[in-house]
Amino acid sequence: MIAAKELTKIYPDGTEAVHRITFDIPCGECCSVIGPSGCGKTTLLLIFAGILRPSAGTALINRHEVTGPSKELALIFQDYGLFPWKTVYENVSLGLELRGVKKKEQQEIVSSLLKDLGLHGFEKNYPKQLSGGMQQRVALARMLALKPKILLMDEPLSSLDALTRENLQNVLLQLWQQKRMTMLLVTHSIEEAVFFGRKIVVLSPRPGTIVKTIENPQKGNVKYRTQEVFFEKCKEVRQSLDGGAI
Repeated sequence: MIAAKELTKIYPDGTEAVHRITFDIPCGECCSVIGPSGCGKTTLLLIFAGILRPSAGTALINRHEVTGPSKELALIFQDYGLFPWKTVYENVSLGLELRGVKKKEQQEIVSSLLKDLGLHGFEKNYPKQLSGGMQQRVALARMLALKPKILLMDEPLSSLDALTRENLQNVLLQLWQQKRMTMLLVTHSIEEAVFFGRKIVVLSPRPGTIVKTIENPQKGNVKYRTQEVFFEKCKEVRQSLDGGAI
């Protein structure tokens, strides 16, 4: 579903963010990308989202070169991107409204998602009235309303406290199990990378190159965190990062 072929990105000021990155993600699977700050993780997401063009190499989605934004894809950042002047319902329904979906269908889709994500009863609240975890759920609901086949996530849980972060990790895992979206997650957290990624791509300091690609077939269960193999995988990722700043 997603493939990077020798991707390189050099910005106008001469900064090389990533260098000859190659990996692929099968349809319905989840991949984590981890590496030191400034190694080009977000750049990779923006290339796949069609917001940036690579300087060399090719980004592919469903075997087609990415040349611009796709309706099959949704991108979420760590700051949620919610509009403070819109209610929860209005934020979640925004994408549907922009696509011309009829009001009745919007209501059915949004109401179902808010219920599934534990936001029923908060439809008329504004983002500032919600906790960080609830705001993140609203952002997830807005993306899921568009029924994307691919979900790109740029450190979406990094600003949350540990307990809320773990709870939302479980929510994301359940959503993946139910909908089998193809997911690409960028994170600074070793534990999060191992919890989510069936494949874990470890990047070097800038310019980001692939240090190691780690297969993680046991991923996919909320109880994985308590298993010995989980800690072994975390150790392997940590060793691959070679003590660099995360």
